[in-house]
Amino acid sequence: MSDYVEFSIRRILFPSLLTATTQSALKLDTRWRSALRSAGRMDKVRRILVHVCKERAAPRRAQFVQSVTGHFSDGGADEVEVSCSLEKNQFVLYRGDKGRGTPLKRPAFCPIKHLSVTEAAAIPLDVQERGIDVGVAIILQTANQRVLLTRRAKELRIFPNVWVPPGGHVEPDETLLDAGLRELKEETGLKLEPEDVSPQMLGLWEASLSPSAAEVSACLWADRRLVRAIVSAVDGEDAGLRLDDLPSGVSVSEVSSGGALTDSTLPVTVFVSRVPLSGPDVERVSTGTKFALELWLKSLKSLKSLETLTPDP
Repeated sequence: MSDYVEFSIRRILFPSLLTATTQSALKLDTRWRSALRSAGRMDKVRRILVHVCKERAAPRRAQFVQSVTGHFSDGGADEVEVSCSLEKNQFVLYRGDKGRGTPLKRPAFCPIKHLSVTEAAAIPLDVQERGIDVGVAIILQTANQRVLLTRRAKELRIFPNVWVPPGGHVEPDETLLDAGLRELKEETGLKLEPEDVSPQMLGLWEASLSPSAAEVSACLWADRRLVRAIVSAVDGEDAGLRLDDLPSGVSVSEVSSGGALTDSTLPVTVFVSRVPLSGPDVERVSTGTKFALELWLKSLKSLKSLETLTPDP
């Protein structure tokens, strides 16, 4: 656990916010990336922290060494249903009605889940007192049902070359949508107004990350076929994958150090890579992103079912 104590500077809960736009073609301009995106920025702003509430008790701040998922899980499950609200700069989670709540999930290999009492006690007190930050991940869906993914820069200490949705931390007095659209503009140059999108909460992902800004080194518009392949590559499993209906290469936009975009192609196998059981990490789609994309596919299926049941006027 020494590596965890050294490197996991922040624990973050990421709501995945589906933002559907009626536009089909959105032009990226990564030269717009804000100079405010620096490694120390999270330390310079007041933070929105996770609070948990059980039964009728008053909300209390979640602890750094506490698994939020575990707090609501009676049998140690890695996925539960909760309800949530952002009020007075507190992100409050409480037990949701079964079948009507929002999915909250942690990875099976979540370090906090496997943290022993001795290891927890070894974490410096100032780290234990940090609490759990609130971020937001934007699943930006175009009218032709493609979603935007970005690749974290190779220079980042945590999860370099890993593909994730645009997103970042939530600042005081922001809504989740405001924060997500701000991060979208800072990372990709895409400027959308709240009235231009239809937001929908897909799920919540419990993560342990570094505070370094998720600088973008590439962008990709992923269609449903590719997304289905991505979510089928479940981390921690070794089941075979069928890629017969996919091209061998995937078109992406590489981002230079100056923010210029150039067309490139990556092997489709990059996007179905899994977390290595040992050794160095590889370029892949993050586990949390797979969870969010799986929820996105379910939302499309639900929408299609609803359209089928709705009679024509």
